[in-house]
Amino acid sequence: MREYLLVLFVTAAVTYLLVSPVRKFAIAAGAMPAVRARDVHREPTPRLGGIAMFGGLCAGLLVASQLTNIGRLFIQSADVRALLSGAGIMFVLGVLDDKWGVDALVKLGGQMIAAGVMVWQGVTVISLPVPGVGTVAVTPTQGMIISVTLVVVMVNAVNFIDGLDGLAAGMVCIAAMAFFLYSYRLWIGYGVNDAAPAALFSAVLIGMCLGFLPHNLHPARIFMGDSGSMMLGLMLAVAAISITGRVDFDYITSRTGSQTATVHALVPIYIPLLLPLTVIALPLADLLLAVVRRTWAGKSPFAADKQHLHHRLLQVGHSHSRAVLIMYFWAALIAFGTVAFSVANTGRTVVLAFAGLCLVGLVVLLMPRFRPHAPRAVQAVVPPRYRKARTEAPATGPEAAAEALGGAADEAGAPAGAPAMAELSAKDKALLSRIGSGATAVGQRSRAKG
Repeated sequence: MREYLLVLFVTAAVTYLLVSPVRKFAIAAGAMPAVRARDVHREPTPRLGGIAMFGGLCAGLLVASQLTNIGRLFIQSADVRALLSGAGIMFVLGVLDDKWGVDALVKLGGQMIAAGVMVWQGVTVISLPVPGVGTVAVTPTQGMIISVTLVVVMVNAVNFIDGLDGLAAGMVCIAAMAFFLYSYRLWIGYGVNDAAPAALFSAVLIGMCLGFLPHNLHPARIFMGDSGSMMLGLMLAVAAISITGRVDFDYITSRTGSQTATVHALVPIYIPLLLPLTVIALPLADLLLAVVRRTWAGKSPFAADKQHLHHRLLQVGHSHSRAVLIMYFWAALIAFGTVAFSVANTGRTVVLAFAGLCLVGLVVLLMPRFRPHAPRAVQAVVPPRYRKARTEAPATGPEAAAEALGGAADEAGAPAGAPAMAELSAKDKALLSRIGSGATAVGQRSRAKG
C-alpha cells in the first residue's frame, strides 16, 4: 500500500505543479475558445489541462518503475507499455482538438486506433465468466471488439460529462478510488497477481485527478479539454480490461470454499463489466440519453446540445457547486455501493444503507432552492450565503438620488452596482440634492466645471 500511496502523491504533486505553466502556455498558444451557447462559464478559459495530467501520468509511472514490488509489473506485464502508447495517441488527438478542433468522426477514428494499439500489445479481454455457465473463452476477434467498444464508450462517457467545473475530474477520481479498492483487494486478499496493473493504473488516475482538481473547481482557472477527458476515460477502460477475463474463477472458488460464496464475494468479476460500468454509471446514462435524444430529433449523435444531466440540474435551480456535488454523491453511491456489496458478508445491510442514501439524495435533488440559515448567534462566523438577509429602510435624500442615478447608468450599459456618487465632487452632490436625479443636469454641471 505504501508504494501505491507514493505513486499517487508523486502523480498528484507533478500534475498540480504543471498546471500553472500549462495554463500560461495555453493562453499564449491561443487555446482559449470563445464561450459557446451550450457552455455554462461566462469568460473564455484556457484549455490543454490534459498536458499537466499527462505529465503527472509519466512521472507516476516513472516512480513506480523504480519501486521494489510495483516495479515488477514493468517486466512481467506489457500493460504499462500499452497504456502509455494508447494514452499518448489519445493525448495528441485531444491537444489537436483543444487548439484547432477536430471533426467528431475523426476523433472517433482516433479513439479506435488508440484502442487497437493497446489490443495489439495484449490489453484485451480473453474470457468472460458467465453466471451458471462458468468461464467462457472468447476468440481474439471477439476480445478485440469487446475491448475497443469498452474503450470508446468510456472515453466518450467521460468526455460528455466534462461540462461543469470540476465535474469530470471529480467523478473519475471517485470511480478510480472504487476501482482501486476492489483491485487491491483482489491482489492482496486473494493473491490475484493480474489485478496489480489495475490497482497501479487506478492509483495513478487518482493522483492525476487530485492534482488537477484544485485548479478546476468552480470558478475554474483552466479546463482539462479533450486532451484530459479522453485520456481519463481511456485509463478507466484499461484498468477494467486489464483485470477482466484474467481471473481464474476456479482458483477463487477454491479460496472461498464454494461457488455461491465466490459469486457473492466477487460479483464484479463474475459479471466482468459490472464494476467498470457502475463506476461511470452517470456518465454512461448521460451518453445513452444524449444519443437517443439527438437521434430521435433527427440530429447527429455527436451534435452538441445543452441537455446533459448537469445542464438539467442547473435548469432545475441548483447552483453550479451544488450540481457538481449532487453528481459526486450519486457517482460515489453507485460505485462504492457495488464494491461494498462484493465485500460485505450480509448483502441486506448494504441494500438498506444504499436505499437510505438514495432517499437522502432524492430529497436534496428535489430541493434546489433550499438554503439553510444559521442561527443569529453564529452568523458572524459562517459564510455570507448562510446568513439571514437584513431588512434595511429605503434610502432618502441624496442617497436615493444617487441610487436612482446608478440604476440609470446600469440601464445605459454601465456595470451593475457602480458607485455613482463616489465619482461626483462635493459641489455636484449638493447640486444633485437640490435639482433631483436628472442625469443630464449632472453631466452639464460636470462639463461646465471642466
